[in-house]
Amino acid sequence: MLCGMKCLVTAGPTCEPLDEVRRLTNFSTGRLGTELANFLVAQSHHVTLLIGQQASWQGERLAAKVETFTTMDSLRDLLRALSAEAVDVVLHTAAVSDFRFGKVWLRSAQGELTEVKDGKISSRQGTLLAELVPTPKIIGELRQWFPKTRLIGWKYEVDGNRADAVQEAKKQIQTCLTDACVANGPAYGNGFGLVTSEEGPRHLPDHLKLFTALAQIIGA
Repeated sequence: MLCGMKCLVTAGPTCEPLDEVRRLTNFSTGRLGTELANFLVAQSHHVTLLIGQQASWQGERLAAKVETFTTMDSLRDLLRALSAEAVDVVLHTAAVSDFRFGKVWLRSAQGELTEVKDGKISSRQGTLLAELVPTPKIIGELRQWFPKTRLIGWKYEVDGNRADAVQEAKKQIQTCLTDACVANGPAYGNGFGLVTSEEGPRHLPDHLKLFTALAQIIGA
């Protein structure tokens, strides 16, 4: 295996603010991405880890460079900035929020709506109505920023079965022009499915087998 590849790993959740004190996020802990980064370091690769500020996993971070992000936009800014550097592979494991807040209103007891635009939203002035707006997928922009870099995405599926999860992984490769995708989640079941642009799916029963397979792709 070739050593010394420059790897960029994203991990953990994004969060989208509702107001100055509240936010929308997800259950990603950042553990898998962090442990993947540590594994690649042990394989003598140079690793930059971008991890969500709200990641709850407290394990050690061995990457040569660690930076934190908050919102999807802040993660996008970090990735775009790093695209100016020589990067051999991007492993995008971060769980980017599917939604961000749009307009927010307070509905009074009389049914009147007042749009809230800044500050802390009062919890004593009626019912809160919040618009959730889909966020664009960062995975779909990576090829534009990293045109010659090996790109590996993630597809966490809740609904359906293993075949459905694998199909979604294949679709991500086709639509986002990535080189590989890892399928997991309740739909896939135990373990991981590794799909590449050349072959797949390849079932991997645990994290270590997955990391080893990904390292082989990186060193190929």
